[in-house]
Amino acid sequence: MKIRINQVFYKLRFFFIPYLIILCSCLVLKLLLTREDIFFEVNEHHYSFADQFFSYATDFGNGIAVPVIGLILLLHSYRKAFLVISCSLVTTIVCQVIKVAVHAPRPSVYFKDQLTHIYFIKGIKMLSWNSFPSGHTVQAFTLAVVLSYITPNKKWAFIYLLLALFIGYSRMYLSQHFFEDVVAGSIIGSITTVIWLTIIDSKPFIHSPKWARGYVFNKG
Repeated sequence: MKIRINQVFYKLRFFFIPYLIILCSCLVLKLLLTREDIFFEVNEHHYSFADQFFSYATDFGNGIAVPVIGLILLLHSYRKAFLVISCSLVTTIVCQVIKVAVHAPRPSVYFKDQLTHIYFIKGIKMLSWNSFPSGHTVQAFTLAVVLSYITPNKKWAFIYLLLALFIGYSRMYLSQHFFEDVVAGSIIGSITTVIWLTIIDSKPFIHSPKWARGYVFNKG
């Protein structure tokens, strides 16, 4: 079963149409404002509820969500579980290679002479290096894309996109990443996932009746 990349994009149209609008807006914002402007604009708007919310919400992008969702899908469909887990592994490898190659400083190091002007949330450990791209954002958008691909109701893609955006924003809110890290993470996660889906979902074995079943449901 040969799948072309344009077919994958068509299945994901409810994800990519709003995403591309948001991405273009982000690129315009980057042309108008500097890295420092964007960072401090986000950093100076903090609220106690948001501090708690984003401190926990960000964990959905650190690898916790993938095994949980993978195990749930394993009960229903081996194919869907495999797509989620394999997409996550591929984008993680791509992300880590770029992180090590770029080795960019995080805000706590980049603004080391201005730390007294930065709001840090109590209890959040500040990391120092490998800022670009945001790994949490890569994983969030990987999950959003692959879930949009395998969910029968394609309009759920908009909800997945919103959740991914929340996680991306949380990385800036927590002062762990810059705007550029998050935007790049969303692009890397989305495009790498589309490429991998095009490759792996074209393999005949993944469309066999055995892979359509799950561990509990539809077991023949």
